[in-house]
Amino acid sequence: MLEARGIRHVIGGKTILDGIDADFAPGKFHVIVGPNGCGKSTFLKVFSGESRPTAGTIRYDGQDVFVLDRKDVARLRAVMSQNPELHFPLRVYDIVMMGRYPHFGIVHSKHDEAIVAKAMEAAGVTAFSERDYLTLSGGEQQRVQFARALAQIWEPVDGHGRFLFLDEAVSHLDLKYQHQVLGLARDLTREQVTVIAILHDLNHALTYGDRILFMKNGRVAHDILGGHSLDASMIHEVFDVEASVVDSGIQGRRVVIF
Repeated sequence: MLEARGIRHVIGGKTILDGIDADFAPGKFHVIVGPNGCGKSTFLKVFSGESRPTAGTIRYDGQDVFVLDRKDVARLRAVMSQNPELHFPLRVYDIVMMGRYPHFGIVHSKHDEAIVAKAMEAAGVTAFSERDYLTLSGGEQQRVQFARALAQIWEPVDGHGRFLFLDEAVSHLDLKYQHQVLGLARDLTREQVTVIAILHDLNHALTYGDRILFMKNGRVAHDILGGHSLDASMIHEVFDVEASVVDSGIQGRRVVIF
């Protein structure tokens, strides 16, 4: 369980997050949506333990994430950002192996190698194994980064919960790989992994999310389970656009039409 209480974050005198209380249950796919500048990425950085909030607490299974050892945190959660930066040549295999760094000392084991191979296969990047990461397209790089994140949280650690944070992780992917990545992330929830993802596509949110948090002006404007309680007024309030939410006729799913 991830618990957040009284989260407030101020940068340069500007309030980015303004009093957020939220719980994130394990085994669920939690989606965060909202307009640009509403605080979504800051939300993810704070909740993943990458940035300390100005006020408030973040707890993983009852433990303050900012008190835990950084290596211990890295064993429990993986973060995949929209544009991970790398400015020097490195093999794709080595990038994915980075996900195992928190789990070994100086030298990785055969067990780590096996996990990396499985993660690369799951993300569909095995064929890139010996390629220079910098020669890949933006979409291919994102899939490699997803494999790294998978390798990082591939197996449970001492009975603790595991957390996967996705910050617009499918933004550069074509349609096939968008659904592949989101589908794999959803599969992880069956192993009680807590997935928290920022998505721009409301229909992706409706398809994969067990829960959708709508953010506006640094606050959670709406917090709904699934898509059955989503209505056009929420979309208009948060995004200032007109839309309709209708039944798709497929497995009871609803879709947003703009």
